[in-house]
Amino acid sequence: MLKWFAGLLSNDLAIDLGTANTLVYARGRGIICSEPSVVAVAEEHRGVRRVLAVGSEAKEMVGRTPGSIRAIRPIKDGVIADFEVTEAMLRYFIQRAHNRRRLVRPRIIICVPPCITSVEKRAVRESAISAGAREVYLIEEPMAAALGAGLSVTEPTGNMVIDVGGGTTDVAVISLAAIVTSSSVRVGGDKLDEAIINYVKRKHNLLIGERTAEIIKITIGTVMTQASSRTMEIKGRDLVAGVPKMIIMSSEEVRDALAEPIQQIVNTVLQTLERTPPELAADIVDRGIVLVGGGAMLRDFDHLLRAETKLPVVRSEDPFTAVTLGAGHALDSIDLLRQVAMPQ
Repeated sequence: MLKWFAGLLSNDLAIDLGTANTLVYARGRGIICSEPSVVAVAEEHRGVRRVLAVGSEAKEMVGRTPGSIRAIRPIKDGVIADFEVTEAMLRYFIQRAHNRRRLVRPRIIICVPPCITSVEKRAVRESAISAGAREVYLIEEPMAAALGAGLSVTEPTGNMVIDVGGGTTDVAVISLAAIVTSSSVRVGGDKLDEAIINYVKRKHNLLIGERTAEIIKITIGTVMTQASSRTMEIKGRDLVAGVPKMIIMSSEEVRDALAEPIQQIVNTVLQTLERTPPELAADIVDRGIVLVGGGAMLRDFDHLLRAETKLPVVRSEDPFTAVTLGAGHALDSIDLLRQVAMPQ
């Protein structure tokens, strides 16, 4: 009875629990929250941890905290790395969706990578239930992305989706509300940032942080040689003199820095195409490939994939929110949710 009453007071939620960002969709309200997947915790005596900030406020602290405070990213490569902190983060997002009301037990859909293990699935479910969920459904990110991009996933036709997230890139061919073949590579936005940090360190003897690398990638990042060149000022610490220093970096340098991880993503796409059944491959020739995820916004990435695969590649209208909107679409239709959700 109490469970039923708590359900009446709550909005059902769809959560894209990403390595870099967490987005929350509330039924009837759309996307209500989009914040970095970062939690700032204070280390107290006997290993007790107290949550100080979650989301944007916590991300501002990354690389700037004293010894007693740590900014933690509890999701690594698309799966939970820190159970306790993930639970605290989920509780924050659930309460925020319900204006801090305590007596709420929403039904929740959580998006997960298709390569997730049964142990990792159980960790996600238990975290959500501990954070206050009434029921938990898991849906694979490429499936949610396909729904968010407006593809007809329940029909007997092949749809190919590339989801470039923060921790992983998932490539999947979908037909009849199921993933026929898929590949995942643990290369995403984080690995691209890491590649930029290592390149700047190696070429310019300059140490930069994660946030600076992300700004470089977004501002002047490109993957094509024909792209128009851009430059920007980069500030960091000189590794030789040990003092703050500024350099000018160009798009060509960023392209060189990103070459290796981008090639890994391209190889994963080509391997998935090789394993696709011929009838579905014929559908992909006609319908093309849909590109979603935050990493899909990298300049000219769709052009590179088009050149490598010789197939039409279309970036979805809003790559960043496609997965969340797709999960929200499933949340709005219980029949569709039963078809596309992973088995309990």
